[in-house]
Amino acid sequence: MLHGTCYENLRVLCKSVGHRLSGTPAAAKAVEWGRKAMIDAGADNVWLQPVNVPYWYRGKESLELKIAGKYQKVPALSLGNSQGTGGKTLEAEVVMVNNYDEYKGLPDDAVKGKIVFFNYRFRQDFINSFEGYGDAVNYRWNSPNVAVKRGAAGVIIRSMSTGEDDFPHTGSMHYEDTTAAKLPEMAVGNYTADALAKACKAGKVTAKMTSECKMMGMRPSYNVIGELKGTEVPEKFITVGGHLDSWDVGEGAHDDGAGCAQSIEVIRTLKAIGYKPRYTIRAVLFMNEENGNKGGWAYLDSANARNEQHILAMESDAGGFSPRGIGLEMSEKQKEHIRKYRDLFMPYNVYDFEKEEGGVDISPLHNKKNVPAAGLLPDSQRYFDYHHTANDVFETVNHRELKLGAATMAQFIYLICEHGLE
Repeated sequence: MLHGTCYENLRVLCKSVGHRLSGTPAAAKAVEWGRKAMIDAGADNVWLQPVNVPYWYRGKESLELKIAGKYQKVPALSLGNSQGTGGKTLEAEVVMVNNYDEYKGLPDDAVKGKIVFFNYRFRQDFINSFEGYGDAVNYRWNSPNVAVKRGAAGVIIRSMSTGEDDFPHTGSMHYEDTTAAKLPEMAVGNYTADALAKACKAGKVTAKMTSECKMMGMRPSYNVIGELKGTEVPEKFITVGGHLDSWDVGEGAHDDGAGCAQSIEVIRTLKAIGYKPRYTIRAVLFMNEENGNKGGWAYLDSANARNEQHILAMESDAGGFSPRGIGLEMSEKQKEHIRKYRDLFMPYNVYDFEKEEGGVDISPLHNKKNVPAAGLLPDSQRYFDYHHTANDVFETVNHRELKLGAATMAQFIYLICEHGLE
């Protein structure tokens, strides 16, 4: 709390690099930021691990809605990995449904040639907002596949957002292999979605969608890895990390610059106190979590090729807010071992060790090698106000909350390194 560097590291990442979608020049610049930050933190070894990543190009985009006889431009974002309109303007009537059940009840001629507006609201009754996200996210991920089967021309969705604002949220979608046509998909913020829903109920609404977005093949990139060498069993590893890439709006401060800065801070903290770890501790800044998870798979491939044994993998990818717990994906015996340390975390108001949570980047290690996984659980109330938006900027991160998360991670890694999981 007195000497931490994670907040300043995050400031440099956000303000000198900014958003950093994988495959872009900004992502390459972020790799160099990460390499330097690892060296400055005192890592014994720092290297770049090659990763081939998909490159999605956004380009120019706009959405106009004709309400009460007049077109007006509204804030909107194309969804990641989507195919746009080829730069041409798609003009069509909008048909609104509140959920997939309502959509199924429409006759085919009510959908064909229309732009379908899936007005599914992020449920506010879930206290843990990640449960609300899990409930809603399929409308972003899969709606073009649902709509194309009945001849729709395009898709608009209400953003996956808890916010009382009009920031549209981007994020990944996908096309099924059997999809004949790749429909354009755009998200609008909550205020625009409310206005559009009201207009659709009142009468006919037409939209103009224009977007240049498209996939542009694969490009070379890197995971950034720094480590403290183990003194007793250096061939066994404890990994802690976050993802270095972000969406191409905002600055990727909470998602996931915060997790990267905290992971580097684990190395700096343990080095600063003169700690000599039993096992080798690695901080990994993964590339391409947002639209492919190629960094997580590349790390697994390297671990397999080197026949590495991992004791634990931990991830921070839920924002730089006050830590509330640590999710555990491991055996019940291992969970009970960790829960014995609960009182040691209470001074940080960290109490929740009950949730099953790891992280996307470390999921290949967990799923394919059965490596025990853990995920930092910050307070979730504000995360989906900022997630994947132009508002995810450095100024929304509090330095005390960020440092408390880093301290929690460092303490957790220290305890596992000293006492294992059994």
